[in-house]
Amino acid sequence: MDEELQEGESLRKVSGLYKDWFLDYASYVILDRAIPSVFDGLKPVQRRIMHSMKELEDGRYNKVANIVGNTMKYHPHGDASITDAMVGIGQKELLIDTQGNWGNIFTGDSAAAARYIEARLTPFALEVVFNPKTTEWSKSYDGRNNEPVDLPVKFPLLLAQGVEGIGVGLSTKILPHNFNELIDASVAHLKGRKFQIFPDFITGGFLDISEYNDGARGSRVRARARIIQKDKNTLQITELPFGRNTSDLIDTIVKASEKGKIKIKKIEDNTSDKVEILIYLHNDISPDKTIDALYAFTDCQVSISPNACVIVGNKPMFLSVSDILKMNTENTVSLLKKELEIELHELQENWHFSSLERIFIENRIYHDIEEVETWDDVIKTIDEGLKPHTKHLLRAVTTEDILRLTEIRIKRISRFDLDKFKENIIALEDKIEQCKHNLAHLIPYAIDYYLNIQKKYGKDKTRYTELRIFDTIDATKVAVANEKYYANFAEGFVGTSLRKDEFLFDCSDLDDIITFRKDGAMQVVKVEQKTFVGKDLLHVGLWKKNDARTVYNMIYREGRTGAVFMKRFTVTSITRNTEYPLASDVKGSEVLYFSANPNGEAEVVNVLLKQNARIRKSKIEIDFSELAIKGRNSKGNLVSKYPVKKVDMKEEGVSTLAPRKIWFDETVKRLNVDARGTLLGSFKGEDKILTINANGEGKLISFELSNRFDDDFLILEKWKPQQPICCIYFDGDKEIYYIKRFVMESTNNVQPIISTEHPKSFIEHIITSSNAQAELIFAKVKGKEAEPENVDLDEFIAMKGIKAIGNQLTKEKIKIINITIPEPEEDINDGFEEIENAQDSNSSTDQDSEDDEIPEEGLQGSLFEEDN
Repeated sequence: MDEELQEGESLRKVSGLYKDWFLDYASYVILDRAIPSVFDGLKPVQRRIMHSMKELEDGRYNKVANIVGNTMKYHPHGDASITDAMVGIGQKELLIDTQGNWGNIFTGDSAAAARYIEARLTPFALEVVFNPKTTEWSKSYDGRNNEPVDLPVKFPLLLAQGVEGIGVGLSTKILPHNFNELIDASVAHLKGRKFQIFPDFITGGFLDISEYNDGARGSRVRARARIIQKDKNTLQITELPFGRNTSDLIDTIVKASEKGKIKIKKIEDNTSDKVEILIYLHNDISPDKTIDALYAFTDCQVSISPNACVIVGNKPMFLSVSDILKMNTENTVSLLKKELEIELHELQENWHFSSLERIFIENRIYHDIEEVETWDDVIKTIDEGLKPHTKHLLRAVTTEDILRLTEIRIKRISRFDLDKFKENIIALEDKIEQCKHNLAHLIPYAIDYYLNIQKKYGKDKTRYTELRIFDTIDATKVAVANEKYYANFAEGFVGTSLRKDEFLFDCSDLDDIITFRKDGAMQVVKVEQKTFVGKDLLHVGLWKKNDARTVYNMIYREGRTGAVFMKRFTVTSITRNTEYPLASDVKGSEVLYFSANPNGEAEVVNVLLKQNARIRKSKIEIDFSELAIKGRNSKGNLVSKYPVKKVDMKEEGVSTLAPRKIWFDETVKRLNVDARGTLLGSFKGEDKILTINANGEGKLISFELSNRFDDDFLILEKWKPQQPICCIYFDGDKEIYYIKRFVMESTNNVQPIISTEHPKSFIEHIITSSNAQAELIFAKVKGKEAEPENVDLDEFIAMKGIKAIGNQLTKEKIKIINITIPEPEEDINDGFEEIENAQDSNSSTDQDSEDDEIPEEGLQGSLFEEDN
């Protein structure tokens, strides 16, 4: 065997050979491939690209293929990975000035081939990213070249660009932040103040940062596309959520439409340099509900989990974004200190040699070496000649200094100008003092550095993404009714596949169905193809959790021969697929009358009793409005101890519920009934909300909670149909203030408040109250200022149509218009509030027991007189 082995070869045991390989591989991927350094914010491939571009930098564009080729001497993983990484940096528009087709971050289109596109470093990158004097270097993978360990970046680049990477056993996801906000935060940190920074995406959209938790591990943000209603049948997506492009977004919308979650007619993508996706709706589809459905069922809303993993000292660490910014800021201060120290040393060395040069020339020491024969004697002679004149120098004279003196040309000696030399020395001394001052006041110097960067490069770096707290969208409320629901009342089957049985309503596959049986049992089930819920069904309907406005009226018999009771109740919470006895546990109990009332309607019914010699009246009239609304477990009120023949409807009821109090939550820009935000008032029936935006567009909107209010409104309040609206506006064309009074027309269409389309036209005030007063303060004309004028707006102009131009407010040039509005009158609730309060005081929860029953001599006591 030994003879067969070639020279230099040896046998090795396999055991233990692979012991450390996985750990070595994992460390390599984490440190050299996937995770960025906390100091320069770059992965190794990005750092090598930037270093390579600096090597090739000459102020002109270079072919990307050429840059990639040059980078390959530092990065051993092929040109494709380098090209992809470079395109990613270029699309962030901060470090690389691009030319050609670099792809489209909005549509997801890829960049052209590397041989067709060009790039060069931006002025920002040249100023902030590079400084070979403060850079620590290491050998490249093949040992032929030097590459930076970290680039000396004097800016929180990691947070500005963001990064994603997947290593072995861990990953990183740091979201990009706004350029100017990062500088403001760095300045605040240097001043010892607290700061907060939040993500900002070049694709725009909305961002909910309520769970951002400083970007630490385990945090979460939600990003939304910006969707606006272009007209009543068209929605327009103008900004995208982070990490999505138009192709991705349209795919999810089409899939949601195919599954029946949303209902759209067609979709168009007109995106180029700006996002424009048009979604066309059918005439019977609500735009507001569709917007909510897009957020609920498509990638128009995405959840993002940040995970700030970075390399610190050759080790991965999990930090918060504030920690990263503090480390970046302190690293910037450290780099600025190094630069100042290097600059100070260079200035001092320049001053030192300039002083030596003056001594050498002024004292004609160069004449002393004319007769010297050996080089050592030359050095010695110059050294001896300098000694009497070097006491004021900053350091001792070295051999290197003397060698430099010998290299001075005769031409320079002959043209020596003492006055010019003194000016140079003074300039050097001023610079040295300034450098020392900056070192002594390093923090103010660093603050000035940041502010200068912001002034030079931050002018167009406005925030793209709007921060907003999102409302919670209930998917069951916005899902399109994509299923038809049927029931077999006799056999007790319900479902979407029972097409031969009775059709009930359209619903979505996310809805819950509530069923009531003749024996008084109630059950809530999911929408399925076929479900058995029990024979002799009385009612099948849609059920919504916490629905306190749907009221059920019921009359039932307790047992086969027991007394008859009546009750009104709501069903706000249940356990799905569980039977609840609403009548009685006594065997043979039966529901004699039942109605479901979506707005708390209370009808009047006649109860006919069976013939009995002891009964004086065989017909009892029951008005359900006189009965309190309780929980589903309450026993109810006694109707009669005697058998009932039948129950007939006498009169349909009207709602007994008070008008709904509606609030507007400015944070999420939605209506609610939970007392969040500003109270708009109590709404009922056909009441509307009046909105007027800054563009002068007025609209009447229903008070449905699904309505959206994404615009900034000058007016958002309950509409009072007879209340005149007063508008003071500036006509940019005529440069005159006008005033008009009008009443909004009762239509759902947009109503223009001002007719002028001049770009300088604007609305100054909108007043929706009577007896308002305007104080006109006039501007000075030729040094003179007219006395202020008070105007009673109601008397100034008669009420006209909404399309009227109005009257000129004044001929004088106005400086300020102050409006005084009297205190509003108290709101009159027409007794509805008292009804609601009475119901609240008598109502009970779903867990009410029979102890809550009204006594027999209560509501209907006078109707049951026995014949003696």
